[in-house]
Formats: sequence, C-alpha cells, structure tokens
Amino acid sequence: MDIPKDLRYTKEHEWARAEGSLVTVGITDYAQQKLGDIVYVELPAVGSEVTARERFGTIESVKAASDLYSPVSGKVLEVHEGLMDDPKLVNQEPYGQGWMIRVEATGGFEALLSPEAYGKWVEEEEAR
Repeated sequence: MDIPKDLRYTKEHEWARAEGSLVTVGITDYAQQKLGDIVYVELPAVGSEVTARERFGTIESVKAASDLYSPVSGKVLEVHEGLMDDPKLVNQEPYGQGWMIRVEATGGFEALLSPEAYGKWVEEEEAR
C-alpha cells in the first residue's frame, strides 16, 4: 500500500495535496484496492461549494458504492472530467491521473491526518 509523504489524509480514505490554497483531492491506494475495479464516479459541478468531512460525490465499483467526503472546505475549481469516460484511472494511478477535484480551499487542511497517522489508522482498520 502506497502512502505518499507529501499528502494529507482523511479517515474515510481521501487524500489532499496542497499547492498554496489549491487542494487536489482523490481517494487513497488503500481505498481503491478495497473497492476493486472502479466503474463509475459522480463528482460535483465546477463552482459548487464543498465542506470538509461532508459528502461531495460517489464512487462505484464492481463490489460496492461509496460516498466521497471532502477533506477541505472551499469552491470546486476543477473536476477531472476524464474519470467519467475512464473511471479505472482511479485504480491505475490513485495519486496521479486518478485525482478527482481541485478546490480553492478555505479551511480544513490543518485537521487532516499526516501520512504516519493515516498509516496507523489503516493498520487499526485492518486489525478489526
């Protein structure tokens, strides 16, 4: 399982990469492995507002459908439209071409888990 050191994480298995106030969001390698083959992704519209720890979309796989939760609050500046045609990008490159939204963040980033804390969280989940 890959947990990049330059990202922050949620307990719901989303990741966030900050470049100033621009935050790119996706799901973690662990999440995509648990879901299996991704077949559909529903994302918010550009210009919509997202709130930290609240639902912003849905992801469906051959195994299950799951809600996506925003790691930060702010305005959606960009949506990865390519996932509509090729949702398997999430499986292939969860931290690269599998990104989902880019947000002009107004808060929430400081509350996210460090890579070390996220790794420990995943270990605890696996032990249950």
